[in-house]
Amino acid sequence: MNFYTDEIEEKSAKLGPEMRNQFAGTASSLDSSRKGKRVLTTAVLMAVALAMGFGIWSLSRQLAPELISVSKSPEAAAMAVIPEKGIAVLPFENLSEDQQNAFLADGIQDDIRTALAKVADLKVIDRTSVNTYAAGTRRNLREIAQTLGVAYVLEGSVRQTGEKVSITAQLTDARRSALAWEKSYESNLADVFAIQGDIVQRVTSRLQATVSPKEKTAVDQRPTKDLVAYGLYVRAKALIATISLNTKINENLREAVQLLDQAIARDPDFFLAYCQLASAHNYLYFFGFDHTPARLALADGALKAVLRLRPEAGETHLAQADFLYRCYLDYEKARTELAIAQRALPNSSEIFELTGYIDRRQGLWKESARSLQRALALDPRNFFMLQQIALSYQEFRQFRAMAAALDRALALVPRDLDTQITRASVDLEWRADPRPLRESIRTILMENPAAAPDLAAQWFYLALCERDSAAVTQALAAIPASGTDPDLNFPRSWCEGVAARAKGDAATAQAAFLAARAELEHTVSAQPGYAPALCVLGLIDAALGRKDEAIREGRRAVELLPTTKDSIDGAELVKYLGVIYALVGEKDLAIQQIGATLQIPSTLSYGNLKLHPYWDALRGDPRFEKIVADLAPKNTGK
Repeated sequence: MNFYTDEIEEKSAKLGPEMRNQFAGTASSLDSSRKGKRVLTTAVLMAVALAMGFGIWSLSRQLAPELISVSKSPEAAAMAVIPEKGIAVLPFENLSEDQQNAFLADGIQDDIRTALAKVADLKVIDRTSVNTYAAGTRRNLREIAQTLGVAYVLEGSVRQTGEKVSITAQLTDARRSALAWEKSYESNLADVFAIQGDIVQRVTSRLQATVSPKEKTAVDQRPTKDLVAYGLYVRAKALIATISLNTKINENLREAVQLLDQAIARDPDFFLAYCQLASAHNYLYFFGFDHTPARLALADGALKAVLRLRPEAGETHLAQADFLYRCYLDYEKARTELAIAQRALPNSSEIFELTGYIDRRQGLWKESARSLQRALALDPRNFFMLQQIALSYQEFRQFRAMAAALDRALALVPRDLDTQITRASVDLEWRADPRPLRESIRTILMENPAAAPDLAAQWFYLALCERDSAAVTQALAAIPASGTDPDLNFPRSWCEGVAARAKGDAATAQAAFLAARAELEHTVSAQPGYAPALCVLGLIDAALGRKDEAIREGRRAVELLPTTKDSIDGAELVKYLGVIYALVGEKDLAIQQIGATLQIPSTLSYGNLKLHPYWDALRGDPRFEKIVADLAPKNTGK
């Protein structure tokens, strides 16, 4: 899920009443005979929530300080205790003249790190953190070791010339800046995995680590005998590792699937390739890029291959946990698999990270914070986890803490575009101040015009909030054919309709919304029971004035994915049901739904309510204006 925001008032009169009322919709009354008892009950519950005011939300806010403990610098936490047997395997330098062979250095480094991580007697830093220290640059090993919380650092280089390979490795005791061990290898390319095994054995011996027979068996396993397949796998794994606030996630995952399919075609017993393939399919299904039975079957097929090849491996149990979580939201069975995986993968930050995300989906925010802290201890420079911590703060409307988490992420990866934009949007949500986001987008586009598609979602959102018709047109042109997803996956035709309505072009808006509806009808048919798609269909019907259908679809989406099942995406559906009510002119229901949404952790914010055209039909209503005023930032630091 991406972060997004809203706001702006200074240009509210620029486009006149057409823009201000663009989402007003029709105001015809509902046929009460079609509501049914369940709908009536929902309305009653909302009214009760509204009558309670912000009491429930105030109670929820008391959970938020627990998350602040994560704001302690992970580097500082890592430095507190440096274990004698802690090691970081830094990226190996690629010395091959043919850059197509660069994958070999990446693969060797990651395989050595992965093998060492299976030894419980060691502390091994995970891949995201070590990979922030690029090869071929000057490294202060003492500083790196202190930052990562380890005593030893392993470095190396790889040179491939035809069928020959040269590998160097050196182990440094960073506390004393003393070389502990080094060795150079000259061998045939086919022996590369044997060399990796020798390096692992020598490092564990030098660190005097106890390696159990079961761990030795796991450490000694080779990924594949086919180096071409191995290259495809390494490239795919790097693409999957980009899962973050990344606008190219869909494209990257699909490319990874193609690479892994090729790798498996060359080596049908490539266990780790199947693990990554299952992960890629899981993500595509989970994020709604392809929430179809066909994609679910592909994920299940990859997992069955994993189970067939190594049923007892730690990676297998981790793959099962990921599948159960992302494809079935089966949290308890996923937890069972994670507990088994942890015994075999004692240094896997991914296990604690996934546990933290499961905690959060179940509304266990304190537990989630603790799980992510444990993950950060093994991967202290993982900027994606800092992004996720920022998301938790956003759900609690603690924007100062959200900004701090994003600032720490940017300190690690200063040029990450998605984190830059998300950081700039904080003031838009928090204070209804669009200036940082506007300036950030302007600066990025000046430096790199090709980045426009990556900025399109936030740019479009900002333009709507600022009532800037020229910016709406520019941002729309940058939106890719696949659409945009500020929270849900909206088709591009939806954006075209919104843009046309913003300009007062009703005919073009109607045609675009009809096209969007045809597209979403197909999606809903292909992805039965997928609540986010049904919610988007409801929003489209609301824009078309199909009042009864829109409300029915929005309510059904909330029923399919309640917050008790998914506290994050479920909350988004609760919020968008309020948008549907506002668009069709059901002011009472819309205000009640806003009140209900504010009782739970959600992304509904002061800036969103104050500035976005979704809520224009409610402006001037004293009840709505009071809600907005109550959400306005106070001098509380929150």
